[in-house]
Amino acid sequence: MQHWHIYRKWNQRLFKEMYEAFLSGRAEKDPSENWYDGEKGFFDFYIIPLAKKLKDCGVFGVSSDEYLQYAVQNRKEWDLKGQELVAEMLKSFRDQGRIPGAKAAAAGSAPEQAPPRQASAVFKKEKELV
Repeated sequence: MQHWHIYRKWNQRLFKEMYEAFLSGRAEKDPSENWYDGEKGFFDFYIIPLAKKLKDCGVFGVSSDEYLQYAVQNRKEWDLKGQELVAEMLKSFRDQGRIPGAKAAAAGSAPEQAPPRQASAVFKKEKELV
């Protein structure tokens, strides 16, 4: 419901936050594995239906149609460019040496072993509650 460049900025920031949580052991799943498809689902099942409802109720006046158009266009852009954007985001982590073993692998030496990831006590407790 915003311009493509604004959506990308916030998408990249969320990816970075979630990927850093994964690398530090605060998240169990690598978000890069499902980021592309997850964003398509987010558009299809949340953003676009929300924009349609906002348009139908007219809460934002004439801007409601504009928001819906942005949502639909961003979904199309993501379909075309999303996989490449996820690869770019991962590359930026590798280039910064933030993925364990990335610098060593790039230099041709054996990659360092990543320390085993352990879920925090808080995360384990939350998981038990679910």
